[in-house]
Amino acid sequence: MFGYYFDLAMRSLKRNKVLTALMVLAIAVGIGASMTTLTVMYLLSGDPLPGKSARIYYPQLDPETGADVRKNPADLLDYISAHDLWQSGKADRQTMVVFGSIKVQPGLAGQSPFMADTLATTSDFFPMFDVPFRYGGAWNAADEARGIRQVVISDVLNQRLFGGANSVGRTIVLNGTGVQVVGVLDHWRPRPLFYMLVGARYSGGDTGGYYVRPQDVFLPMPTALDINAGNFGWFSCWGKPDRMDLRNAPCESVGLWVQLDTAAKAAAYRRYLDAYDAQQRALGRLTHPANTRMMSLREWMAYQNAVPSDVKLQTWLAFGFLLVCLFNTVGLLLAKFLRRSGEIGVRRALGATRSAIFAQCLAEAGVIGLLGGVGGLLLTLLGLWLVRQQPVAYADVVALNVPMLLLTILLAIAAALVAGAFPALRASRVPPALQLKTL
Repeated sequence: MFGYYFDLAMRSLKRNKVLTALMVLAIAVGIGASMTTLTVMYLLSGDPLPGKSARIYYPQLDPETGADVRKNPADLLDYISAHDLWQSGKADRQTMVVFGSIKVQPGLAGQSPFMADTLATTSDFFPMFDVPFRYGGAWNAADEARGIRQVVISDVLNQRLFGGANSVGRTIVLNGTGVQVVGVLDHWRPRPLFYMLVGARYSGGDTGGYYVRPQDVFLPMPTALDINAGNFGWFSCWGKPDRMDLRNAPCESVGLWVQLDTAAKAAAYRRYLDAYDAQQRALGRLTHPANTRMMSLREWMAYQNAVPSDVKLQTWLAFGFLLVCLFNTVGLLLAKFLRRSGEIGVRRALGATRSAIFAQCLAEAGVIGLLGGVGGLLLTLLGLWLVRQQPVAYADVVALNVPMLLLTILLAIAAALVAGAFPALRASRVPPALQLKTL
């Protein structure tokens, strides 16, 4: 039966190729625009740790001792609070993160020193966030505690310094200090850099910078504090540091992530966080009222409004444009079907049911949707290519994957069927007797 209706639909569409082309083009343009923006939206708002993000949490408290009392705790902790919580070992895994930059001095002749983004962190960072390695691996907790000078570098920096070869065991010079390479990352491109997603909600929707590629240099926290003091990113300070020492600075600059594998452990950690905050206020180190919070990774991303506002706006506008294209398609289909009223009347007189007429007209709309979907797919690929040419941080991650490819075709067919439902219904209700009189 499907083949019969499909054959009738193809014959009907070939009768007026110009009208058919206009409807296919309307569907294709609308689908191309909407799927381009939807694909970008999908890529930027996806789960950076599928299957694991529900077990990753971000604890917060208010370490500031200034006069102002916050409604919400700060995005980052001071070093003392972060280190105390990390050292407690209350989570299945825990890691501190501090962002900064460091001077890299290449060993090859003719290469000039350059600045590289760096992350001071702890050994749990890599297994906790499923970071892949091409060569070697992360430093261990024992070497970290002893302050052994080791480093993990990105595949990009490894290519620049060592031509992509296995550099494990080699030495690179950071801020004039030799540091041994223990691991080289494989390609790793979380979207966004969730572990450094702080302050995004204050950006007015301009959050594209949170989709840059990861840092090139990953240092153990003690090593970073030793060789890179003063080159960390201070997020907020409530007093002037006596010297550029992160460990004693009255500043919020350290992020803490914890992995809690069960709901019971998450509840226990929340109680521990409250107890620690109360203890520190009793000791006089913290002066503000209790202000603790702990969000899961996905909750933290939603709280920070990570997806750029211009991407959201473009997505809404594109789907609005798709609706305009569908309204045009409805008008064209209605004109096409009603123009064939005489033919439909003859078929009804010969015994065709209303449902058969409706099915035939809907099959025509479906074929138009299929053709429009193919055209929309090509326009989507073109649109994504144009996005990749833009000077935005997320340009290199924009690509059409299999789920979005299938969605493009299915959306086009569904949109065409919705657009064709009313014209098909009107066509199926054409009075056969009246049409036969006019023939």
